[in-house]
Amino acid sequence: MASIPAGKARLRDARSDAVREVSLRPFHLSETPVTQAQWADAGGAELVEASAQDVPAHPVTWFEAVRWCNKLSQDHGLDLAYQMAGREITWNVGSGGYRLPTEAEWEFACRAGTTAPTYAPLPKIAWTSGDGVGGPQPVGRKEPNGFGLFDMIGNIWEWCWDFADTARYGDYRSLRGGGWDDKSWSCRASVRRGSAPDAVLEDVGFRVARGAVGERGESAAQGWSATADRRRADIRGSLPLGWTPLRSLLRD
Repeated sequence: MASIPAGKARLRDARSDAVREVSLRPFHLSETPVTQAQWADAGGAELVEASAQDVPAHPVTWFEAVRWCNKLSQDHGLDLAYQMAGREITWNVGSGGYRLPTEAEWEFACRAGTTAPTYAPLPKIAWTSGDGVGGPQPVGRKEPNGFGLFDMIGNIWEWCWDFADTARYGDYRSLRGGGWDDKSWSCRASVRRGSAPDAVLEDVGFRVARGAVGERGESAAQGWSATADRRRADIRGSLPLGWTPLRSLLRD
């Protein structure tokens, strides 16, 4: 795990074209995506290319990722980060257990103090379509960023904790980083994608964060807010075609 310092992250919402700045507490983030070997060590089900120990674990659903985080915390005697009841997942922001990073944490860690779309030229840091590979590559083979993190861009997309957009995409969760078959325009620090938490996607894995970033019972931390999720889902009147607000957030 790499130590990520406190700092500020600027996040842009492409739909509303709004920009917000959030303050982050220090936290830890794994230096690479979770590998096949690490996945298996903590009881993950066998995946594609299970013999390729240093290849990122893939495909991994969001639900599988949060369950794996809890299992790893349990193995290490740490408080569980997540409470799970069916599709309803609650994050204890005061837990020191393993968890998924928030989008703000992910982008801040990815940029590592830089402001350009990528922290170095893509061929040096990322596996993308320009490399002509047929799948995820062993982690740590390209250059790290200034925080010592490898493969933050390219190789696989990585799940984050946050909803993608509770007004438009229901319970879709956010993905960051780009994958081995993505063009350069899709492999940047600010690019985001979303998918269903139970979707099985060949180019998707995750990396883990650690660190208590709030008090037990709080519902906001590191750029994420349950109140903001509810407010965004609470849209009234006729909806644009295809929009599916996450109404379950509006229950008392």
